[in-house]
Amino acid sequence: MWTTPNLEKNTFGSLVTEARKSLEDLLYLAMDRRVRLAVTGLNQAGKTVFITSLIHQLLQGARLGGLPFFQVVAEGRFQGAKTVLQPNMAIAAFRYDLFIQSLMDHPSAWPKATDGLSEIRLAIRFRPSGMLHSRLRSSTTIHLDIIDYPGEWLLDLPLLGQDFFQWSNEVFDLCEHAPRRDLAQPWLDHLSRLDPLQHAEEGTLRQASRLFTDFLLACKREPVGLSYLQPGRFLIPGDLKDTPLLTFCPIRCSADSAKAGSVAQVMAERFESYKERVVRRFYQDHFSHFDRQIVLVDLLKGLNRGPDHFSDMSRSLKSILKNFDYGRASLISRLWQPRIDRLLFVATKADHVAANQHGNMERLLARMVMDHANEAAFHGVKVETMAIASVVSTETVVKEHQGRRLSFVRGRPKGRAEEVLLFPGEIPEKIPRPEAWQGERFNFLEFEPRVRGLEADDRLPHLRLDLALDFLLGDKLT
Repeated sequence: MWTTPNLEKNTFGSLVTEARKSLEDLLYLAMDRRVRLAVTGLNQAGKTVFITSLIHQLLQGARLGGLPFFQVVAEGRFQGAKTVLQPNMAIAAFRYDLFIQSLMDHPSAWPKATDGLSEIRLAIRFRPSGMLHSRLRSSTTIHLDIIDYPGEWLLDLPLLGQDFFQWSNEVFDLCEHAPRRDLAQPWLDHLSRLDPLQHAEEGTLRQASRLFTDFLLACKREPVGLSYLQPGRFLIPGDLKDTPLLTFCPIRCSADSAKAGSVAQVMAERFESYKERVVRRFYQDHFSHFDRQIVLVDLLKGLNRGPDHFSDMSRSLKSILKNFDYGRASLISRLWQPRIDRLLFVATKADHVAANQHGNMERLLARMVMDHANEAAFHGVKVETMAIASVVSTETVVKEHQGRRLSFVRGRPKGRAEEVLLFPGEIPEKIPRPEAWQGERFNFLEFEPRVRGLEADDRLPHLRLDLALDFLLGDKLT
């Protein structure tokens, strides 16, 4: 007979706890003591390794001098970091424990890539630098929420500004050029036999969308590896697999001629549902609440694959820059309409080329995003480009070769058992002209993580992660 009062008491206690947690999060946000850092990347850019190493470096803190250009560490004000319970119980946890184990094992192995939304929270404790703040309190804490999400989801956001027929025409235009032209042929052949004005049946819609999905997957897979692919959930469906929300594809038809109940009209309706229930929901639930954004890019792979792939990568980066709600968020607007005010583009795997090429990597990436980055900067968004290595797997060796001093890299190429010394080639600092790809000029190899000896340093080596941290968090740790 006492079950109901206890239940009510427990329920009331849960509500109080939840209300206290919500109030605490709101106060942290108002005091600028919570940062939501969103991390995404183009196809196979090393997102999981980046997040894992970033967390590892923060947990290690000032130990062994690993973050010399992270100002809060350099000034001796960094007191420590630790992982804490994540705020959103409905989002999968980023499994740092598993990923760091892969890198710290003997031999090391790259962790398995993530393909959905995940999150992890860190508490960072430091001493304030300002005279007023330092007198009010000897130390303070910020919560850093790192949100890992697929680049495909970010590339979906421009769909909100298109209708079905505009999007269809864009896809068909892209399919007129290599490498999409050949990969799309089975799907395009099927469409040529399909009357878009015929009465829609589920089997007809399913077959057309399946062939379109096969085409997108072929574009993403090695060795093609394109990144400008929409809709993103066709590639990473999750619990939406086989639902009507993912059962549509571009159709050759005008909006005026599409009849009610026809294939074209039903697919247009499903496209609009996808925008509202998938894309807009992601924007409202997650993207609009991010404070800082980092986008990872594998420039070396783009150069290896030639002008068509490189152009596709450039298109993706420009599309990404259009998504941001530009403008510096004020203290009040942060409570209700948070906006990204710092955006970092990173060329990953910088250690796969010699150290003297890192500057060219940064300049090339900067040129790829320059026009839209200038617009963002005009509206108060800080945009930066960097070349980094989340985990260093090679070393640069300078040697004499035929009377010249050349920079080589020593490491274990992917799939090989032994380390080799090789000349990786040079990175152009400007976007290459079409003739620059002739003669297989670009042939950059990927490397395995270095086997860690029993006496090896227990801190993962990196390149410029401290600079990335300072750009993304430095102003919050003053």
